[in-house]
Amino acid sequence: MTTILVTGGTGTLGRLVTERLTADGHEVRVLSRHSPRHPVDLREGGPGLDAAVAGVSAIVHCATTQRGGDERSARNLLDAARRAGVGHLVYISIVGVDRVPFPYYRTKLAVERMIEESGVGWTILRTTQFHDLLVTLFRGLARLPVVPVPAGVRVQPVEVAEVAGRLAGLATAEPAGRVADMGGPQVRTLADLARAQLRAAGRKRPVVSVRLFGKAYRAFRAGGHLAPEQAVGKGTFEDYLRAGGS
Repeated sequence: MTTILVTGGTGTLGRLVTERLTADGHEVRVLSRHSPRHPVDLREGGPGLDAAVAGVSAIVHCATTQRGGDERSARNLLDAARRAGVGHLVYISIVGVDRVPFPYYRTKLAVERMIEESGVGWTILRTTQFHDLLVTLFRGLARLPVVPVPAGVRVQPVEVAEVAGRLAGLATAEPAGRVADMGGPQVRTLADLARAQLRAAGRKRPVVSVRLFGKAYRAFRAGGHLAPEQAVGKGTFEDYLRAGGS
């Protein structure tokens, strides 16, 4: 079996990737700011990062933040990977980062380009949004008397455990470049999913569709973040809610 480093390994996705790789018999190193063995802030790098990368055969890069710094983190990680002679880096990205001019998407695309040009063997998987991301959004909006959602926007949520399984499989294979996108089984409107979450949580709120403006909103309305031809996920949003995700 091999030694694999998972960045962001204490997060929602990284934790499941770690569990899957460990169950398959691999040695896994978990790197994050809160990791007991490899507490590293990728934005800062340093000797702790080099120690975490030394001797691993592959890296699964799950660490990310919408507060900025992903490009700096990727640069530090790639520099450390080159110094250690790591042969494979797997990166989780988002469907539509090249079509939707949303700031976080632009950052993810920039990181993709850095990885492709790094000289390290690479695999990039783009997926649609995770179920828990939508639930977090709806919970926050449900604090209001009405639940406002962007009018005309559809989403294709996917089960995070299925994505973790796909990443684990990619990490133990040879570098494959940009692999096929991974989308959830259903394309649904945000309003429809918001009502489903409210029902599951036993809350009564009217859901109001609000028309927004701007290039990013138009791109979301056009479905630039969807992958209906790659609806390979199995777990639906209702499956997630029934399992306690409401």
